[in-house]
Amino acid sequence: MENKLQGLCVIAITPFAENGSLDEESLRSLVDFYIGRGVHGLTILGIMGEAHKILESERQQVLDIVMKQNAGRVPVVVGCTANSTNVAIHLAQKAEQGGAAAVMVAPPQNVKNEALLLQHFTTIAESISIPIVLQDEPVTTGVILTPDFIAHLANSIPAIQYVKLEEAPTPVKVTKILEKTDQLEIFGGLGGGSFYEELARGASGIMTGFAFPEILVKVYDLFTSGQQEEARAYFYKHLPLIRFEFQLGIGGVAIRKETFKLRGAIQSSHVRAPAAPLDTKTMDEFKELVHYLGVTL
Repeated sequence: MENKLQGLCVIAITPFAENGSLDEESLRSLVDFYIGRGVHGLTILGIMGEAHKILESERQQVLDIVMKQNAGRVPVVVGCTANSTNVAIHLAQKAEQGGAAAVMVAPPQNVKNEALLLQHFTTIAESISIPIVLQDEPVTTGVILTPDFIAHLANSIPAIQYVKLEEAPTPVKVTKILEKTDQLEIFGGLGGGSFYEELARGASGIMTGFAFPEILVKVYDLFTSGQQEEARAYFYKHLPLIRFEFQLGIGGVAIRKETFKLRGAIQSSHVRAPAAPLDTKTMDEFKELVHYLGVTL
């Protein structure tokens, strides 16, 4: 298996049973569902995977189950963000020992001192021998990583080979970063809402939890095979569904989990508390949109 990250490295949800316990059977089913839809990689234990609501023992369970079920079919990226450098190192080393192809790390919350951030990422990189995906996630972390500083990190720390962008507008940031460094492979995010534009600007792929991964896979495959106009038309056709699903205000995780349940990938759409429930009208609108676009559940 080629461990280079590219295309859709889907941000995986973490399935729970109705009582809130980790649903191991659904997790195995979900891995096969993703790979069956053609994803190029799996990204586990990220924000969409409710990593902040998971016990450390459960983290290890998730890692072990995913790696065993994946059986080397696609690269697996493991989220290892922590507010302490020591904790991040611990998580990264566990991920590497478990067979991860790379670790994804965002800045510690509200640490806006660039010298401290450089030290944080340098120390993590020195503790492992696999690549780091730098997660640019200002909404959750409160830290804005400028294109200049992202380039500086990549040029200073060889282990930082990828960056996942979550600051809008992502296409503009793709261009600004690539103007300053050739050391990075760039991945878009934000639900996939700018995926075509990110690819057109030079991105290598996307990391998002969109519950119809086969749509983004087809956009990528068309684009990279030289069929840019077909990729754009296909992407724009499905953009209303991408936009609808990425409604953080009413719980992007909840919508996605309900969708995966409808698609037969998981048994329960349970989101660990605190979490707002979905209203019936929202799901009715979702089903109407799926029918309108002719998308297969």
